[in-house]
Amino acid sequence: MLVFPQDSNLTKHTNLPDLPACFQLSVLPWTPCIYLWLASPFYILYLKKNNRGYIMMSILNRIKTVLGLMLWIVCWTDLFSSFHEMSQNQSKPPIYFVTPLIVGMTMLLATFLIQYERLKGVQSSGVLFIFWTISVLCAIVPFRSKIVFLLALKEFTMFYIYFGLTLIQLILSCFNEKPPLFLTLKNDCPIFLFVFYSMAIKGYKSPLENKDLWLLNKQDSSELVVPNLLNEWEVEKSKAQSSLKLKAGPGAEPNHMSVSPEEEEEEEEVLLSKWKEVRQPSFLRALLRAFGPYFLIGSAFKLLQDLITFVNPQLLRLLIDFTKQTNAPLWWGYSLAFLMFGTSLLQTLILHQHFQYCFVTGMRLRSGIIGAIYRKALAITNEAKRSSTVGEVVNLMSVDAQRFMDLTTFLNMLWSAPLQIILALFFLWQNLGPSVLAGVAVMVLLIPFNAFIAMKTRTYQVEQMKHKDDRIKLMNEILNGIKVLKLYAWEVSFKEKILQIRQKELTVLRKTAYLSALSTMAWTSAPFMVALTTFAVYVTVDEKNVLDAEKAFVSLSLFNILRFPLNMLPQVISSIVQASVSLKRIQDFLSHDELDPESVDRRNNASGNGADVINGTFSWAKQDQATLDNINVMVPQGSLLAVVGHVGCGKTSLVSALLGEMEKQEGQISIRGSVAYVPQQAWIQNATLRDNILFGRPYVEQRYRCVLEACALTPDLEVLPGGDQTEIGEKGINLSGGQRQRVSLARALYSEADVYLLDDPLSAVDAHVAKHIFDNVIGPEGALKGKTRILVTHGISFLPQVDNILVMVDGRVSEMGSYQDLLKQNGAFAEFLRNYSLEDIIEDDESVRLSSVCCRQMSIMSNDLENPKKMSRRRRCSERKHPESPTEKKEPKLEKLIQAETAETGRVKFKVYWEYAKAVGPFLSLFICFLYGCQSAASIGANFWLSEWTNDAQHNRTQDQVSMRVGVYAALGISQGVLVMFSSFTLALGKIQAARKLHQTLLDNKFHTPQSFFDTTPIGRIINRFSKDIYVIDEVLPSTILMFLGTFFASLSTMIVIICSTPIFALVIGPLALIYFFVQRFYVATSRQLKRLESVSRSPIYSHFSETITGTSVIRAYGRNAAFVLMSDMKVDENQKSYYPGIVSNRWLGVRIEFIGNCIVLFAALLAVIGKDKLSPGLVGLSVSYALQVTMSLNWMVRMTSDLESNIVAVERVKEYSETQTEAPWIVTDKQPPPDWPPKGNVEFADYSVRYREGLDLVLRNISLKVEGGEKIGIVGRTGAGKSSMTLCLFRLLEAADGEIVIDEVKISEIGLHDLRSKLTIIPQEPVLFSGTLRMNLDPFEKYSDEEVWKALELSHLKRFVSNQTSKLDLECCEGGENLSVGQRQLVCLARALLRKTRILVLDEATAAVDLETDDLIQSTIRTQFEDCTVFTIAHRLNTIMDYTRVLVLDKGQIAEFDTPTNLIAQKGIFYGMAKDAGLA
Repeated sequence: MLVFPQDSNLTKHTNLPDLPACFQLSVLPWTPCIYLWLASPFYILYLKKNNRGYIMMSILNRIKTVLGLMLWIVCWTDLFSSFHEMSQNQSKPPIYFVTPLIVGMTMLLATFLIQYERLKGVQSSGVLFIFWTISVLCAIVPFRSKIVFLLALKEFTMFYIYFGLTLIQLILSCFNEKPPLFLTLKNDCPIFLFVFYSMAIKGYKSPLENKDLWLLNKQDSSELVVPNLLNEWEVEKSKAQSSLKLKAGPGAEPNHMSVSPEEEEEEEEVLLSKWKEVRQPSFLRALLRAFGPYFLIGSAFKLLQDLITFVNPQLLRLLIDFTKQTNAPLWWGYSLAFLMFGTSLLQTLILHQHFQYCFVTGMRLRSGIIGAIYRKALAITNEAKRSSTVGEVVNLMSVDAQRFMDLTTFLNMLWSAPLQIILALFFLWQNLGPSVLAGVAVMVLLIPFNAFIAMKTRTYQVEQMKHKDDRIKLMNEILNGIKVLKLYAWEVSFKEKILQIRQKELTVLRKTAYLSALSTMAWTSAPFMVALTTFAVYVTVDEKNVLDAEKAFVSLSLFNILRFPLNMLPQVISSIVQASVSLKRIQDFLSHDELDPESVDRRNNASGNGADVINGTFSWAKQDQATLDNINVMVPQGSLLAVVGHVGCGKTSLVSALLGEMEKQEGQISIRGSVAYVPQQAWIQNATLRDNILFGRPYVEQRYRCVLEACALTPDLEVLPGGDQTEIGEKGINLSGGQRQRVSLARALYSEADVYLLDDPLSAVDAHVAKHIFDNVIGPEGALKGKTRILVTHGISFLPQVDNILVMVDGRVSEMGSYQDLLKQNGAFAEFLRNYSLEDIIEDDESVRLSSVCCRQMSIMSNDLENPKKMSRRRRCSERKHPESPTEKKEPKLEKLIQAETAETGRVKFKVYWEYAKAVGPFLSLFICFLYGCQSAASIGANFWLSEWTNDAQHNRTQDQVSMRVGVYAALGISQGVLVMFSSFTLALGKIQAARKLHQTLLDNKFHTPQSFFDTTPIGRIINRFSKDIYVIDEVLPSTILMFLGTFFASLSTMIVIICSTPIFALVIGPLALIYFFVQRFYVATSRQLKRLESVSRSPIYSHFSETITGTSVIRAYGRNAAFVLMSDMKVDENQKSYYPGIVSNRWLGVRIEFIGNCIVLFAALLAVIGKDKLSPGLVGLSVSYALQVTMSLNWMVRMTSDLESNIVAVERVKEYSETQTEAPWIVTDKQPPPDWPPKGNVEFADYSVRYREGLDLVLRNISLKVEGGEKIGIVGRTGAGKSSMTLCLFRLLEAADGEIVIDEVKISEIGLHDLRSKLTIIPQEPVLFSGTLRMNLDPFEKYSDEEVWKALELSHLKRFVSNQTSKLDLECCEGGENLSVGQRQLVCLARALLRKTRILVLDEATAAVDLETDDLIQSTIRTQFEDCTVFTIAHRLNTIMDYTRVLVLDKGQIAEFDTPTNLIAQKGIFYGMAKDAGLA
């Protein structure tokens, strides 16, 4: 308080107090003016940047403006009257001229702001509201004194008018203006958070839903935020570009014509080294320019709040001083109490205003970054894509964008913390003199200690992230290939691997936990150690120094203020370090090269061809060697060109080059008109089937029906549960491979483009469907006749009907011409045909017969297909479809989703907390709580002791007891520190134990879960349990519990202290606790639901994103970039829509809770004033300084309660998946078969039936058959006849519904699953590889020697490929075996089978993905190597099984025919029909 000493009689020692006239005329009116002049430049800048459209002049606005002008007139009337008095020779102090002048100018500024805000579309102004509030508050004092002391009438009237007008302005500024024109908004969020009440009440009554949320403000939406950021980024890039040009100089362009390649390389190197010196475009600058101005407003609020923080300790000094004086008037005490309350309240409001600005900035930052990354991902080159995997980019979006968002909240601490520290030290110096330096020294010493801990924690965190990534990656692969693991009985080996990684992870976690226990100790004992050293030094330095209550408790409250910035600084710095890493990653990603949209000439080319490539040389990345070399292709308008060649000769690359996806090194490409593209592996969106086909084009019934008919999709629609409105899961999970391929084809057909690029679309479908599609879509009579078509194919049978054939060999065009021309040339192509047609080609007219013979060559390229056996056109739709049929796949999925949702509404059950306590260990849990209690007791003891110590001062018995006082104080404080450390250590032990237990049970359960669970649960959901939820249990939950216990005991001890010193306070606690409880319940109910809505709406952003990345080439080919960007923006906005109320709810809570805290301060102070005669100053100091701290802990306690509720859910979710039903035991000890079982390989099915899951129809009905050892059995049948199911039954992936399977006198249902599965071998349909060495993929248990492994590789025709690799058997396979072609992966599976060499072998159409030569090799290997084994083959190509002992024909789950192939053909039954279709009968 600025109280002038000469006037102290006027102010304090009187029953009618007043402030000096000078103070009333200077400081009071200037305060609001200074605020407005400081704030307005920033505010005007911000409004300039963020225009929301203007608001029409309303009555409210007119009144505000008129009042503003009147206020200006009032002030200047004062000014002129002062001049008038001066002219009449009455001398006036200068203050009478300065003040009206300043206030008048300020009123003009305020009036200008009112209008400027209207033009910029601001509905309610925070800046002006605060200005009017301060003005009214500052005018109350002069207003009172003018009434009490009835000064001159003229002045009084003027002031009366001034006060009235400001009051009206304050009231008017509480009302909202109409929304700006041209802006449709449901509700903008006004400065005051009253609006939140309606939402909180709604959320309390029933869980909130999406429709209850407010619309996002226009200026927070991606639509404005992202372009704004991108523009700034473009500016940055162009600056970098221009500086590069300056550096390189004008003549630096190499002259391509005359320079030899070596020179050119040198020159490029020089250029590159120059490039390295040049400044990279800085993403940080772009961010600052885009979001800085808005953020600065928040910073201004922070500055104000920092200054106000230091008012309370000064008031506390006056209060303690007041209790010492016997004759001080009571009103002074009361006004001190209310002043304390007022400053606390003001501080609360300003702080939350600051937070609001920070959080909104953070939210915009996140929108901007996600938008920028998404847009970039659609345009980057393949080379860039290679350097950042899908996972990494999704991480950029989720983790790195989130880091920025979190940083904005603390960023102001960077300057605010030092400021607070300096101010606190200044006041402390005033209070205690130089001995403060001792305390400061302790703080300074703690900084390197904390920094060291932070650094170590940082390195551990990086290490842990690495382990976690490894674990999740492996887990992801395991879940993707779980079927294969089960079939091979490899679970144990992989489980060991996961547990090894987990062990490393927990070791690091333990180290981190111990470190954090140390830092917690430092954190809690720091303020105490500082106080102890300071007081000890203060009393011992000079005998005259007496520690009285005033000095001790004011210093304590200042030390408490110091505590926050000191703790925050290292945190902020580490946050900034993390964000800078993220910044670097984002910047690198945004600086990647983009595809050159000009590389393909899309204008009408003069040649009149549909597509041309002239002298084209292409590579996948700039530095790579060319994949395609010297390509010349002319495709006449409207013709059909077939591209053929061996696996890996560059067919797909050619298509990519035509799409402009490859780096063009030289040559030119032109395509006439629009393009439609069908990739080799169909890309399906997570949308309805119809949306997948329309792909953004308008729906035309007639055309749509024709497309479905042509692509043979009509019968599929009848089987799908929702027809064409069926939702397709991610990656087309509930469609079979063939269906996906046909949907992809239908999309192309519907788009009505000019040029069609078809990359092997016929491979994933059955022969007769392929023929149907060729005839109706691609071929000379198909729907596309007259369009330019380029078809990559392995199927020889269609070649006679195409216009031209292009033969590719090793990235070059070896020959090109029509079918007849190529036969006549007698080159490589003719040679290839000769080997593969069964009759020699003699004359042209035989080509017709050839086409039927070569049908078997339909090379069926199947990659990750659930079931590529395709619908026959003749199939009756009433038939039960294959298990993977979407009907059955879909319903459980719907059901599942709903279950996942219900698991998390309402309060978390107590049982879940108990589960966690059990995992930690019940005794340990109790012990932890006990330790926390002890530590609080020690802390209270220390402070009571301090209060006793300070009372010595009054009774003048100070010196004799100093050492005893200091000693006991130190002992109490240090014991508190030790207890803190103990409790943290035990908590750390407990948390590791819980983390280990919960993960272990989850993992065990998942490996023992039956296959049907994985069929109905999206992998993402299981992975989520292993990543997000386990992460929460590992790291987030324990720290939340730690904070919760800390704040809970802190709040408790405050109450105890205040009640001890002023027992009457107990009366107040009741109502306050009640309000607190209600606010807390309200908040937690709403905020929990908001959090859930936010996380539910978050995953679509990432899943849409990863879906986009996998389909970029398709999206670009069809030119749908803009539409996808829009979709992504909508998803982000949808997410922010539930995040924004979350911010507001935190502000709402903060204001309410801090209000309760402020009330506690008020009552503590009031009660101290009332009982001042009975209380010692020490106790007053103690209770009030405790009360000043309580706000913080109350606020944190609610936060922590709500965090605890939302985090403990992780335990619930992990628990849910640890208790799913398990399959039969792996080993049944008393039923183990002999080690050499099965000796012969006899298999018998006895009256066997099976269904996929409970409640579904039988897939196989009453099958009975006997197979002798060594027989070769072919299994055929239409799609859905139960072929695959039969093999799955042998492995007991499906358990019998009734009947038995007996292998060599052993009933397989009685033995352990591993005993059974390790004795059978399957070569599955989709070849699954795991990341790791090739050796590990063949033999994970390391049972076989290297010789045996090489032998197996030789027999599976991989030896050459593997021995050419530098690392030989240790060749690293990447995730899913991506670095091997599909054909090679299939061969690896064959090698696995050759290694295991069991008596019974099952082939599930294992050769669909290899070209014809390799196919023959495989078939011969199987015939020779598995000569004496029982072989079951599910065949698509009938020619592979024509020489088998017997053929089993299945139809609708029953045996239709079972006999030798020759007999079956003679019977003219189903098999005969199929053989006839394939041209074998």
